[in-house]
Amino acid sequence: RFQIQRGKTDPTSYKSLGDCFRTIFQREGFLGFYKGILPPILAETPKRAVKFFTFEQYKKLLGYASLPPGLAFAVAGLGSGLTEAVVVNPFEVVKVTLQTNQSSFTEQPSSFVQAQQIIKTGGLGFQGLNKGLTATLGRHGVFNMVYFGFYFNVKNILPVNKDPNLEFLRKFGIGLVSGTIASIINIPFDVAKSRIQGPQPVPGEIKYRTCFKTMATVYKEEG
Repeated sequence: RFQIQRGKTDPTSYKSLGDCFRTIFQREGFLGFYKGILPPILAETPKRAVKFFTFEQYKKLLGYASLPPGLAFAVAGLGSGLTEAVVVNPFEVVKVTLQTNQSSFTEQPSSFVQAQQIIKTGGLGFQGLNKGLTATLGRHGVFNMVYFGFYFNVKNILPVNKDPNLEFLRKFGIGLVSGTIASIINIPFDVAKSRIQGPQPVPGEIKYRTCFKTMATVYKEEG
């Protein structure tokens, strides 16, 4: 919701995270927080399988290129993210369409009906179920590149701890920092994705069309 609002002048603007939670609860009920839950659940298993399988395959391929291990991890992460994005993008289009719908949970269509409507009006291509693919490629590619690159490089630098509890905290801490840094770097792609896949400001007029043009527009209008 924050990603699709266009500054303080937007009539649906939320003042803060707390205000956003309160407004959704008041207008759409408790189930309003669970809009679009089915697509991520359906995508989760193939997404994780593709992410880690392709990461290992890219890592093996890069081993033949004699790249430094640190760089190889980052490039393999980029490759796995780009591959993962192709799998999850149709699910993301349905999810974002459902989550940006401000009707009550019971009034909006189901995930399958929403997917059928998207296919009917836009088809399977870049105007329909694969809308915003370039932004999704950027989001997942950048996230996995930073996450895997940082995680494995730092994990190899910090010594393994013999105490299992401290070793768990070591891995947990590295994973937490890796995910935080990756999220900060990839969020512009995520905002662009939401703008492209979500409702356009003027019905029938496409303002947000491609990833980098959308980023440029958001930067120019909102900083």
